[in-house]
Amino acid sequence: MARYLTILRKKQKLRDGGGFSVRHREALDQGIVQHGIGEGGEQQRPGIARCKVAGNQGPGQCAHGARPLDIAVGAGNLRKGFVEAITSMDVDFAQWYTDVVKKAELMGYSSVKGCMIFKPAGYAIWENIKAELDKRFKETGVENVYMPMFIPESLLQREKDHVEGFAPEVAWVTYGGLNPLQERMCVRPTSETLFCDFYKDEIQSYRDLPKVYNQWCSVVRWEKETRPFLRSREFLWQEGHTAHATAEEAEARTQQMLNLYADFCEDFLAIPVVRGRKTDKEKFAGAEATYTIEALMHDGKALQSGTSHNFGDGFAKAFGIQYTDKDNKLKYVHQTSWGMTTRLIGALIMVHGDDSGLVLPPRVAPVQVDIIPVMQKKAGVLEKAAEVKEKLINAGLRVKVDDSDKNPGWKFSEQEMRGIPVRIEMGPRDIEANQAVIVRRDTREKTVVSIDELDVKVKEILDTMQVEMLERARKHRDSHTYVATDYEEFKQTVANKPGFVKAMWCGNEECENKIKEDTTATSRCMPFNQEKLSDVCVCCGKPATKMVYWGKAY
Repeated sequence: MARYLTILRKKQKLRDGGGFSVRHREALDQGIVQHGIGEGGEQQRPGIARCKVAGNQGPGQCAHGARPLDIAVGAGNLRKGFVEAITSMDVDFAQWYTDVVKKAELMGYSSVKGCMIFKPAGYAIWENIKAELDKRFKETGVENVYMPMFIPESLLQREKDHVEGFAPEVAWVTYGGLNPLQERMCVRPTSETLFCDFYKDEIQSYRDLPKVYNQWCSVVRWEKETRPFLRSREFLWQEGHTAHATAEEAEARTQQMLNLYADFCEDFLAIPVVRGRKTDKEKFAGAEATYTIEALMHDGKALQSGTSHNFGDGFAKAFGIQYTDKDNKLKYVHQTSWGMTTRLIGALIMVHGDDSGLVLPPRVAPVQVDIIPVMQKKAGVLEKAAEVKEKLINAGLRVKVDDSDKNPGWKFSEQEMRGIPVRIEMGPRDIEANQAVIVRRDTREKTVVSIDELDVKVKEILDTMQVEMLERARKHRDSHTYVATDYEEFKQTVANKPGFVKAMWCGNEECENKIKEDTTATSRCMPFNQEKLSDVCVCCGKPATKMVYWGKAY
């Protein structure tokens, strides 16, 4: 961009620019327009921005479509900045989401229809998720393994309910090189059958139990409609598969992993979740019980964020997985399965993002601090930035210095678009005064801090930000959770108030199907923390057995 757009600072107040139209930016890049550089190098205040193209000066907007430069600090004033604008989430949430994943450079579209490319920024988030989850898994005794990606059709057919549940989504391999296969292979949609086939030979005695394994891999499900991170034909995930001697041990592991997922989402991703059990209609194919954590996105839709399944001994009987117990009797093992996927990245975007782009909680952010030198060509500025970077890295933080030749205003907007939790601004006058400006991504709150205290203060701000982001998300969820006690109220609430709807249910699938047909809302879960909202089912009026969270979902 033209040098005239460089954001200058006077004393400790940063002057930020408002959004320019595409046409206006082009004019600026060509050097034919100059806006708002006032005395002392400060940006002019709103309403007096000047376009130096003849006849285009106006009190509020020039012929190129530029809005007045805004120096106010606060949410909404910096939404577009100098980086290409994204669609407002309140105008078109779906387009906003697509804009963010593309312009924050999280992913790219592939020539393989329905599949996406993880760019470094997106994959780095997954790496952090993976590392933290893996650490938590291992603390509970989980060991990692890896299974083949192909499953013979005969093996898949061993568990009828499981096969029927996945049949519409299976991708089949029929050729090996130039030769047709004797038996077609599916590309794993999940690996239950592979683990079962492995366990039947691996487990012989009670001494071989429990088996608590997990694998990190990709799976393929031939989705009709896809959306980056939320639904794609190939996605990354982890899938845990365990085998236990008793039903009680299997149930304990099932709930243990569900709670691990919930704690991870809240502690690490700052995403509040509802813990509960799926209805029989919504449970995993072949499972006795499926437990889930459900999160609420900014647009009021639910996102299933992690599941844990108790298989009982159904798979064991289908595959002949038996062991000799202490009483010398043959018994079937009891199994579990549990998984989280890259859709968590989609959840991060939709729970925390704003109209400026991505907002990442500090614990999951690949880069936690972006140091932006102002007037970096001045002697000593880049050297001091490098020194501060080293100091913060030694404090255990993930830090980068943006020493590109872009102007500071562009760098600020880019940092916001990418969701980096904190930026540090420092120029010659700051360095002379031994101070810097810390700016929070979520609230844009600015703090002037001594350079000597930066490591301590930045860590404090990041810790505070992590806690407050969770609380904001929880407040949003709670304010968009409603109660309905009769069917008309239920339908009106679903239609007009995006969010969760709590309502009583009789337990009959007919009512569940009718609700989905009438409202497109589905049962999200029967929460562990049950409430008695009324005595009767919201749909049919018969005696109720469970309180259910309902909602429209991704």
